[in-house]
Order: sequence, then structure tokens, then C-alpha cells
Amino acid sequence: MINPELLSVAYGLASAIAWGTGDFSGGFATRHDSVFTVTILSQAVGLLILMVTAVVVPVSLPPPRILVYAALAGAAGALGLVTFYSGLARGRMGIVAPVSAIVTAALPVVVGIWLEGPPGWLQLAGFGVAFGAVWLLSRSGGAFNVTSVELGLSSAAGVGFGLFFIFIGLASDTAIIVPLITAKLVGLTLLLIVARLLNKGGLPSLNRLPMICLAGVFDMAGNSFFALAARTGRLDISAVLSSLYPATTVLLAWLILKETMQRQQWLGLAAVLAALVLISY
Repeated sequence: MINPELLSVAYGLASAIAWGTGDFSGGFATRHDSVFTVTILSQAVGLLILMVTAVVVPVSLPPPRILVYAALAGAAGALGLVTFYSGLARGRMGIVAPVSAIVTAALPVVVGIWLEGPPGWLQLAGFGVAFGAVWLLSRSGGAFNVTSVELGLSSAAGVGFGLFFIFIGLASDTAIIVPLITAKLVGLTLLLIVARLLNKGGLPSLNRLPMICLAGVFDMAGNSFFALAARTGRLDISAVLSSLYPATTVLLAWLILKETMQRQQWLGLAAVLAALVLISY
């Protein structure tokens, strides 16, 4: 029988791979189409897949509190997306991305330790190495001189994503598919409202639809793997492992787009491996 803790680590790593691939696909698509267009359509694709799965695989309606947690997760995720992209538009990616990533990972760690007690010392050390890895992978170089706008928007994005981790973890106690559908539905509705208010969005080019669909598929897979990780193991470990997704994005950009990897990104990849060893021990 597979050790539940090792299974949770595998699920967390799978979510990082899926989310990183989804970010790569979505980032590639946003080079030519509106961020809101790509985000809304990719989220709709993920929702459609989950709804088809719910029809094919018999599912039961979870308790109301689970649906509330899922709805809060969807709202928090939408908040994270809007503020993250606003931060990228008004600030520097080399500041916004790492700050939001660190806050995203740190918030579930605090809540996980509060709910379940602290993990072992090696795992705590792995958390620290993982935070450093995310920072190195996300930074694009340059001196660190953050503005108030960059700090505020990136922190708000991190809080939104971190709350998504927490609430979807709580919603996964008794079910997976229905809570994910609820979260997607609430998040997509809020994104549509914001896009309408800001007069953003529009239809993409047909030749870029496959990449947008891929982003939706992998984002949905990342959500599912994270929910499984949180259900079978600790919330803090699941969140830290899932937050290593920039490693996948960076590697895909290097392999497919032939982008140059900076020295700190190679160090970040090495730190990812070290973190995985420490957390899995």
C-alpha cells in the first residue's frame, strides 16, 4: 500500500508540473490576445471538462459548508488573477512574480501549521529552500527596489492565491469534483463581471485557441492534483510543493522557446530538487 504522505508529495509535485505547463501555455497565448480573453476562455474550458467529468463519473453533492469553502476559493482565485495581472501591467515582472509567489506559499504554511501543528525539522527546512527556489526562478534579474504599487498588488495577488489554496484544501475533505466545479463557476463569473466593467476581453484568433484550451486543461489538472494532495496529506506541504510551478514554466520556455536561463534560475532549479528531497524525507 502506498504511503499517504508520499502520495500527497506526488500529487503536489504533479500540480506544480500541471500549473507550470498551464502558465506557459497561457503566457504564450497572451502574447497575441488579451489577458482577460485568455484567462476567461481557459477557465471556461476547465469548467467544461469538470462538468463533463461530473456527468460521466457519479458524484454526490457535498455538505453546504464544503460548497461555501469552494465558492470562497473561486472568489479568492479570481481576486488573485486580477490583481496579479494588474501588477504585471503596472509594475515589473521581476518584482511582482516572486513577491506574489512567496506570499502564495507562505499563507497556507501558516494556516497549515496552525491547524495541524508543525511538520518535522527537515520538512521545515525544505519549506525555506522551496521559498528560495521560487524567488530565484521567478526573478528576472536586476536590483530589488520595490515600489508601493508593486508591493501592494503583488501581495494582494499572493493573498488571493494563498486563500485559494487554503479554501480548496478545506473543500476537498469529502469531495473533489463538485467543489472544483463550484470554485471554477464562481471565479469565472467574477472574472466576467470584472472584464465587463473594465471593457476588456474579446474573441481570440482561431489559430491560438488550441494553446488557450491547453492552458485551461492544465490549470484544471493543477487544481485537481492540489485538491488530492491536500486531501491525502498536509495543507502546508501540498501548498509549498504546488508553489514550485515556476520551475516547469522556466524549463518549458528554455526547451521550447529557447529562452536563455539566467544563473539564478539554474540555482533555483537545484534548490527545487533539494526542497523535494527535504520535504519528502
